[in-house]
Amino acid sequence: MNYLTAALYGALLVYLGGWYMDRWIGNFALLLFILSAVTFVYWLAERFRFKPAREAAAQTLEAQDAARRAELAKKGITQVDGNLEEARNKLLAQPWWLDWTAGLFPVIIVVFVLRSFLFEPFKIPSGSMIPTLEVGDLILVNKFHYGIRLPVLNTKIIPNNDPKRGDVVVFHYPVDPRIDYIKRVVGLPGDEIRYGNHELRINGQLVATQPQGDVYDYDRMRDMLRAEESLGEVPHQIQREKANGDGFGPITVFPFRENCSYSAEGVQCKVPAGHYFVMGDNRDNSQDSRYWGFVPDQNLVGRAFFIWMNFGNLGRFGSFR
Repeated sequence: MNYLTAALYGALLVYLGGWYMDRWIGNFALLLFILSAVTFVYWLAERFRFKPAREAAAQTLEAQDAARRAELAKKGITQVDGNLEEARNKLLAQPWWLDWTAGLFPVIIVVFVLRSFLFEPFKIPSGSMIPTLEVGDLILVNKFHYGIRLPVLNTKIIPNNDPKRGDVVVFHYPVDPRIDYIKRVVGLPGDEIRYGNHELRINGQLVATQPQGDVYDYDRMRDMLRAEESLGEVPHQIQREKANGDGFGPITVFPFRENCSYSAEGVQCKVPAGHYFVMGDNRDNSQDSRYWGFVPDQNLVGRAFFIWMNFGNLGRFGSFR
């Protein structure tokens, strides 16, 4: 068993190493599920086979030692060599391959349950959600807000809330579901969305914004306009170029492409049933539904709601909308 355990740990290190070096895209949910299953098997083996066998061996040793001492006592020998306690502890000691598998099972299963059904941490990799979220923000995502889903399969088994306009959501990128994206919900099923010349219209109604002044964007090396926008009951800040930008065009062929029309002025889409139209708060620096289409309900991971750390800015902590 020690060779099998060493081989399993070797495979794990190769997988994590390749993931870290971008040789392949890892699936942490699947990895955690496999680790939970494997360590559970080891835990069962330890609980019902290996531990009872070690305890039985220790009891046998104690019985043999007691019998030996009784036999020597009949002969008048009371001084007996040997350290029973040390030998007993060696027999009861858990081998390394069980300590690093069965011993880790309680920790792994707690992490698996928390991450799969309650809260999952994410790291913001880009500036598409500036100013709401900054690069390097470590956030928490509520996994049960939109319903309980089976891990790995991502099948909803218990429905809960439906996404609302203004929700910040994490979802599997429709173009490559192995990658997770974070954006803000702008359009619900049945909505007609139009975006052009920095104006957002939902079902023909202009979404009003209140300018908040200019801010210097060090990545783009120019001033950007900050404004407050309200989607439903969610006021939030957005950032955009001061001058009108170019039109939009799809970067891929996506489902329900016929629901969208593109022009030099912007994009207009009719959101199909069971899908959502999402956009980044950094409107001119975000690849979102304007470019690659709609987010299916089954791709939703959860609602982002809390910043718990940013190593580049320790003052970033707390809830957001």
